[in-house]
Amino acid sequence: MTEAGYDISPEKDSLYNKIKAVNVKAVKDSCIKVWEFNDNIVKDESNENSIWFWTKYADFKDFDGDGLIEPVLIYGTSAANGFYDGRIIILIFYMGQKIAIRHQNSDLDLLRETKVDEAFYNLPESLQTAIEQKMELMMKNGHALFPRGWIAAMKYKQTTINERK
Repeated sequence: MTEAGYDISPEKDSLYNKIKAVNVKAVKDSCIKVWEFNDNIVKDESNENSIWFWTKYADFKDFDGDGLIEPVLIYGTSAANGFYDGRIIILIFYMGQKIAIRHQNSDLDLLRETKVDEAFYNLPESLQTAIEQKMELMMKNGHALFPRGWIAAMKYKQTTINERK
């Protein structure tokens, strides 16, 4: 996992404009790339100022008991209001698939939205539960503002969760 720094904030925090993660597998006496992904800040109306891996929420465990680790990487962005107008991306790598939950934070209820890949609901229950617990912890820690009713919406396997009617 790498983060490309580009500036220092007035509070003396490092600001990053790009991230990249690569998973490699040892095969005999060399390595092969299994997957990689990249992302960067978005300078549009959201005017993001930093992107970074949220390592406190990452997991590298065997959730389904098959002897292989299912990596869970979480990263997010910040903008003028810090976490409250940034994005959160949860990536789960399972059986060769990259499955994501993408969330837009906002102080305004109607602007919060969570998009859940349909494949998330096919994951083992233990992995789904671990992700939902991470989402609850993000809210408790003040890093996320998920739409009201998101837990029930996920139980009903909704792929778009927001408070718009």
